[in-house]
Amino acid sequence: MFTNVLSVLLVLILLLLSAYFASCETALTAYSKPKMFSIAQSGNKKAKVVMFLQSDITLVLSAILTCCTIINALVVSLSNSLFVDIFGESAIFYGPIVVSIFIVLFAEVLPKMLTITDPERILLPSAYFIKYLYVFLKPLNKVIAFVSSGIIKLIHVRSKNKEEKYQASLEELKGAIDLHEGIDENDTKQEKAMLRSILDLGSVEVRSIMVHRKNITMFSADLPIDEITNRVLNCPFTRIPLWKGNPDNIIGILHAKDFLKVLKTMDPNKIDIDKILLKPHFIPEDKDLLAQLQSFKSTREHFAIVVDEYGGLRGIITLEDIIEEIVGDIADEHDVTTTSNIQKQTDCSYIVSGVTSIRDLNREINSSFKNEDAATIAGFVINSIRIIPDVGQAFIINGYRFEVLKKYRNQVTLLRIKKLIENN
Repeated sequence: MFTNVLSVLLVLILLLLSAYFASCETALTAYSKPKMFSIAQSGNKKAKVVMFLQSDITLVLSAILTCCTIINALVVSLSNSLFVDIFGESAIFYGPIVVSIFIVLFAEVLPKMLTITDPERILLPSAYFIKYLYVFLKPLNKVIAFVSSGIIKLIHVRSKNKEEKYQASLEELKGAIDLHEGIDENDTKQEKAMLRSILDLGSVEVRSIMVHRKNITMFSADLPIDEITNRVLNCPFTRIPLWKGNPDNIIGILHAKDFLKVLKTMDPNKIDIDKILLKPHFIPEDKDLLAQLQSFKSTREHFAIVVDEYGGLRGIITLEDIIEEIVGDIADEHDVTTTSNIQKQTDCSYIVSGVTSIRDLNREINSSFKNEDAATIAGFVINSIRIIPDVGQAFIINGYRFEVLKKYRNQVTLLRIKKLIENN
């Protein structure tokens, strides 16, 4: 009798140990890495141990699973003996089934369900124990890992390269951003847009957000000084490209502050405008925004001329343009006040200026328009339908109805966009 009671207690203890190891396994796979990293950065030693374990997570999990397997095998063996002693030889058939149900319920499903909602609650207190267990079983698990790797090679399973790991990490970050919830819905929407924009900087080309040459404020360096002075004073910008011969031949950037300093100290008739100009910084139109942001930081410049593959002027980009790509439009006291390029109507349609960038529209109306050959929504429509539309014409593209409201020559300047209702 005493032996049976002892066996029951031992089985219960082993079940508790198995449940604990199952919780540790779940905690190691379900905890938030960014959250744990933040805790570690604050000086928490247990969180630092968890981050150390993450560097060799395969062997750590192998150690825990090894313990789980051994414990569950002991539970089955002891329980079978106990059942045979109490219920006779017939228990050898149904005993394992009953024990398996108990193991699955109390040592697998239940502890994992309790852990998944708050894995850090189990992981942090267990950090040192898991570390010592990992170190103790490391030789054995290295042998197991070696055998497993050989089997994986035999069945031709390829491990991820650096690019694939980077993309997986990027998708994980984007998923975390999409799951982010805040107190205020509008603030949360803005936070998500900003974080997604930061992650997208490396995949967005300069041409997507540059100021097109048609909209650049620039003038000839051969103009009289009085005329240049008037244009500088009436211009809302501090940096102005100057050209000679033709607008494609940009010879330098006139900084209003430098020009006014010279104008104050010299006779206007003796000013050599060429000596005041800053050297222009030319970049290709397919350069990504992250690389250009880093270039602005290293060169301490805020202004670049965008050219095509033939060296022709395509547009300009500034540091402010890249920052606005992240945080949204930034207006100062000198910016010209204009109405929004995207205006929502009472019928749930949108009146959109043709020069609105595709990325801005996607963020505003939660659409997913894409076109490698166009940066603006007008360009997207023209590239999609392959004709230059007339005012009043309407087209259905990607589940949206596009109606041309205004047009200047061959340029679509105003559109009405409305999402079509999907019938189930």
